[in-house]
Amino acid sequence: MNPIGNLNKIFESRIRLGVMSVLMVNEEVSFNDLKQMLEVTDGNLASHLATLEENVYIKVHKGFIGRKTNTTYSITKAGEKAFKGHLAALEAMIKFSS
Repeated sequence: MNPIGNLNKIFESRIRLGVMSVLMVNEEVSFNDLKQMLEVTDGNLASHLATLEENVYIKVHKGFIGRKTNTTYSITKAGEKAFKGHLAALEAMIKFSS
């Protein structure tokens, strides 16, 4: 069996892979913190977050801190399951090729 077929195409992007990795170990992360951690532009991050949201892998929480908007993100159960499956496929691929 070739484990490459179990990889999730959504996580092929290094930015989406980074977002999911950060969200796996943090309950909630703000847009600005993600942008800083991943060293990407607003537009680039926003488009990748939209893809993850469309696939129901992340949840968006919009709120306010004082008068300033605050957008945070968290991983969904479906996102956690899909990402763990992707990581398992990567591990299997590494074991398969060695």
